[in-house]
Amino acid sequence: MTTNNNHFDPGQYCSRKLWQLVANEQEQSIDRQALQKAIDELAERRHYLAELERIGKLNRQH
Repeated sequence: MTTNNNHFDPGQYCSRKLWQLVANEQEQSIDRQALQKAIDELAERRHYLAELERIGKLNRQH
Protein backbone atom coordinates (compact mmCIF):
# COMPACT_ATOMS: atom_id res chain seq x y z
CA MET A 1 0.00 0.00 0.00
CA THR A 2 1.37 3.36 -0.94
CA THR A 3 0.33 6.20 1.31
CA ASN A 4 0.76 9.84 0.60
CA ASN A 5 1.00 11.49 3.99
CA ASN A 6 -1.04 14.48 2.80
CA HIS A 7 -4.01 12.17 2.32
CA PHE A 8 -3.42 9.47 4.93
CA ASP A 9 -6.12 9.56 7.58
CA PRO A 10 -5.70 6.63 9.97
CA GLY A 11 -9.17 7.25 11.34
CA GLN A 12 -10.57 5.88 8.09
CA TYR A 13 -8.96 2.47 8.63
CA CYS A 14 -10.03 -0.35 10.88
CA SER A 15 -7.61 -1.37 13.63
CA ARG A 16 -6.68 -4.58 11.83
CA LYS A 17 -5.63 -2.68 8.68
CA LEU A 18 -3.63 -0.18 10.74
CA TRP A 19 -1.91 -3.07 12.51
CA GLN A 20 -1.04 -4.62 9.15
CA LEU A 21 0.54 -1.34 8.04
CA VAL A 22 2.60 -1.12 11.23
CA ALA A 23 3.58 -4.77 11.46
CA ASN A 24 4.53 -5.03 7.79
CA GLU A 25 6.07 -1.60 7.30
CA GLN A 26 9.06 -3.09 5.44
CA GLU A 27 6.70 -4.55 2.83
CA GLN A 28 4.58 -1.41 2.59
CA SER A 29 5.43 1.90 0.98
CA ILE A 30 4.57 4.01 3.99
CA ASP A 31 6.52 7.04 5.13
CA ARG A 32 7.61 7.57 8.73
CA GLN A 33 5.05 10.26 9.46
CA ALA A 34 2.16 8.14 8.18
CA LEU A 35 3.52 5.16 10.12
CA GLN A 36 3.58 7.23 13.31
CA LYS A 37 0.00 8.38 12.67
CA ALA A 38 -1.07 4.74 12.35
CA ILE A 39 0.72 3.84 15.60
CA ASP A 40 -0.80 6.82 17.42
CA GLU A 41 -4.28 5.91 16.19
CA LEU A 42 -3.91 2.32 17.37
CA ALA A 43 -2.64 3.49 20.76
CA GLU A 44 -5.52 5.94 21.09
CA ARG A 45 -7.99 3.16 20.30
CA ARG A 46 -6.08 0.97 22.77
CA HIS A 47 -5.90 -1.80 20.17
CA TYR A 48 -2.79 -3.90 19.75
CA LEU A 49 -1.02 -2.14 22.65
CA ALA A 50 0.83 -5.28 23.77
CA GLU A 51 1.94 -5.99 20.20
CA LEU A 52 3.10 -2.40 19.67
CA GLU A 53 5.15 -2.57 22.86
CA ARG A 54 6.54 -5.98 21.93
CA ILE A 55 7.90 -4.76 18.60
CA GLY A 56 9.15 -1.51 20.13
CA LYS A 57 6.84 0.86 18.26
CA LEU A 58 5.05 2.34 21.23
CA ASN A 59 6.75 5.21 22.98
CA ARG A 60 5.08 5.42 26.36
CA GLN A 61 5.17 8.87 27.90
CA HIS A 62 4.61 8.97 31.63
